[in-house]
Amino acid sequence: MLDQDMKQKIATGEGFIAALDQSGGSTPKALKGYGVEESAWSSEEEMFGLIHAMRSRVITAPPFTGDKVLGAILFERTMDGTVDGKPTPTALIERGVVPFIKIDKGLEDEANGVQLMKPNPGLDTLLARAKGLGVFGTKERSVINLANREGIAAVVAQQFEVGKQVLAGGLMPIIEPEVNIKSPERAEADQILLEEILKNLDALDEGVQVMLKLSLPAKAGLFDPLVDHPAVLRVVALSGGFARPEACVELSKNRGIIASFSRALLNDLRHQMTDEEFNASLGEAIDEIHGASVAKQPVAA
Repeated sequence: MLDQDMKQKIATGEGFIAALDQSGGSTPKALKGYGVEESAWSSEEEMFGLIHAMRSRVITAPPFTGDKVLGAILFERTMDGTVDGKPTPTALIERGVVPFIKIDKGLEDEANGVQLMKPNPGLDTLLARAKGLGVFGTKERSVINLANREGIAAVVAQQFEVGKQVLAGGLMPIIEPEVNIKSPERAEADQILLEEILKNLDALDEGVQVMLKLSLPAKAGLFDPLVDHPAVLRVVALSGGFARPEACVELSKNRGIIASFSRALLNDLRHQMTDEEFNASLGEAIDEIHGASVAKQPVAA
C-alpha cells in the first residue's frame, strides 16, 4: 500500500524531484564534475564513499527541503547508507522529501535504435528492502536513439512490465524511456513514444497509476495527453544533457511537467566550496529549477 501523504505530495506538490542516482559507471564523471579527481580514491569502496559524502552534503544543505524539492531518486548504495546517522530515506523524509530508488541494472547493447534494460532477477528482493526503509517509489531507465517503432514499442512494453512488478511490491514506478536529445530523429521518436505510452496506459487496470520520466520533447506541449491521463500520477522531465538554463527554458514551455534533473541540479557544486558557497550555489539551482517546474510560459499553438 502506498503512503497516501507521499502520494498526495508527489501528485500535487509545487516543486521538482532531484535525481541523486548516478551509479557505478557514471560516478567517476560525477565526482570529476564535483572537483574530485580519480587520484582521490584507490578502490570502488572509497569512490562510493566520496560520492555518498557529496550526496549527504546536498541532502543536509539548508535549501534542500520539501518546500521546493518534492522527492529525491537515490542509487541503491545511497539508500543503504546513512545521512547524519540515519538511514538515507529517513533523513529525506524528515526534510519533507519523498524517497525514490533507481532499480535498473543498466542498459543492453543497442538494437532497433534503442537500448532495453538488462535483466534484473533480484528486483523483488530490492523492492522489499526499499519498502522496509520507507521508500515510496522507483525509477528505471531505457534509451531511445532512433525513431524505430518496433524498438520503441519494445522499450515501453518492458518498462510497463517492470512497472507492474514495482506496483505489486507496493511502490510507485517512475517509467523512464529516455529519448536521446541528440538523436537526428528526436521529434519523430517523441511522437512514436507518445503513442506507445498511451497504448500501455490505456491497458492498465482502472485506478492503477504510474509516473513517467521523459526527455523534454522537441515540440513543446506534445506530452499534454500524458499529463492529463488518469493513469499518470505525475510527469517529470530529465535534463538529458541540456545545461540548466536551457533545460529550464524548455521545461517551462511544457504544462504540468516538473523537473527531475541530475546534472542540471548539481553541475555548479564543488568539493572545495565552503558550506556558505555550497549552500548558496545549490539554493540558486533549486530556485531556478523550481521556478521552471511551477511557472509555465504560454506556448503559441
